[in-house]
Amino acid sequence: MTTTKNNEHKKLNFSSEREQSQVCLNSAEHEKNQGRKVLNVPNLRFKEFQGEWEKMRLDAFTRRVMRKNKSNQSRLPLTISAQYGLVDQITFFNKVIASTDMSNYYLLKKGEFAYNKSYSSDYPWGAIKRLDNYEQGALSSLYICFTPQDNVESDFILQYFESPKWHKGVSEIAVEGARNHGLLNVSVQDFFHTYHYVPKDKKEQIKIAKLLMLLDERITTQNKIIEDLKKLKCAIIEKVLNNSSCDKLRLGDVGSYIRGLTYSSNDVVECNGTLVMRSNNIVNGSSLDYTNNVVSVNKQISQEQQLQDGDIVICMANGSSALVGKSSFYDGKCSLPITVGAFCGIYRSKMPITKWLFQTNRYRIYIWNSLQGGNGAIANLNSEDILRMSFPLPDKQTVEHCTKLLSSLESLIESNVSLCSMFSQQKEYLLRQMFI
Repeated sequence: MTTTKNNEHKKLNFSSEREQSQVCLNSAEHEKNQGRKVLNVPNLRFKEFQGEWEKMRLDAFTRRVMRKNKSNQSRLPLTISAQYGLVDQITFFNKVIASTDMSNYYLLKKGEFAYNKSYSSDYPWGAIKRLDNYEQGALSSLYICFTPQDNVESDFILQYFESPKWHKGVSEIAVEGARNHGLLNVSVQDFFHTYHYVPKDKKEQIKIAKLLMLLDERITTQNKIIEDLKKLKCAIIEKVLNNSSCDKLRLGDVGSYIRGLTYSSNDVVECNGTLVMRSNNIVNGSSLDYTNNVVSVNKQISQEQQLQDGDIVICMANGSSALVGKSSFYDGKCSLPITVGAFCGIYRSKMPITKWLFQTNRYRIYIWNSLQGGNGAIANLNSEDILRMSFPLPDKQTVEHCTKLLSSLESLIESNVSLCSMFSQQKEYLLRQMFI
């Protein structure tokens, strides 16, 4: 595989270090015409393929699908999720939002594509997805549907539309200022008249698709590993820390509660301040996220208010009662001074095991009961709600074993999350480099 950047070798890990499995991307020269003309080739390419890619209109390698769902042939209403692709509405929305009569919907069959003109911050030009999970389904006529022709590999098209390279064509035809009700103003004709670059050699299309789909499979596997580890952790927590026959531990007897920092908009600074954690930084049942959506303030905080390794951060008040009580633990790794905002609180314990008590069903039920009977104002907890909570706790030896086991599990989860993130970054890099 060739790259335009340099002659360094790029390596992609498709499994853990333990497995020692790697796929190497060989570097070679970028195809240029002595600097006078840059040819239509991608920045990163398999070395056995040469020559320019072909610039083609979309209707030159795809065909529009306008097949109607006559007589309601399919009773499966579909929608396009940017994250999950074409999925049935019941699964995605937990209800059907389609009309009872879907005879005017398109009948989409497995392997066919659809363009959703709805845009978001992550998908500014909408999303194009292939129907993979069902043999057929009914899709609103608001979508633009198409199928690949014989001159192009379907898997190549699938991966191409996961890249940002097709955005340019749509951005050129979308009517400026005509975004209406969350939909881009893109006509069917203009959409099929957009230009795209496709390898002339179908073998190259197939090889690109296989590499990227291999990465997709590895990411899916990695997410399954993470999910299974989380389920194991939850099972251990519930088994060991929710045994009603054990003696009760009151949180107020082994720890203290610290109120969050009150500040104004005048205290907010761009950098070199104290980081303030808010509700959106609390990842329920996991470590505190102090890297995204962070507020920095120029305000003195007491030593007590500064977060310490092992502290539990709790959302104490929120407009949504469902978010009240969610908690994260601080891992002590932030290099800057860090505290929590006024709508959050800190529980600081002398016992490491309390970290997982906040992840039990018993805790969630307690929070739910504490929030009942409110007057419609912002749902909230107070310090006494936290300190008077009690949990069944096994003997000291069991607690010690459980603490070690859960700590090891969380380290394992963290390393697998990092690995999955690396695979995802590799995929994003390849999507940007392997297409034009």
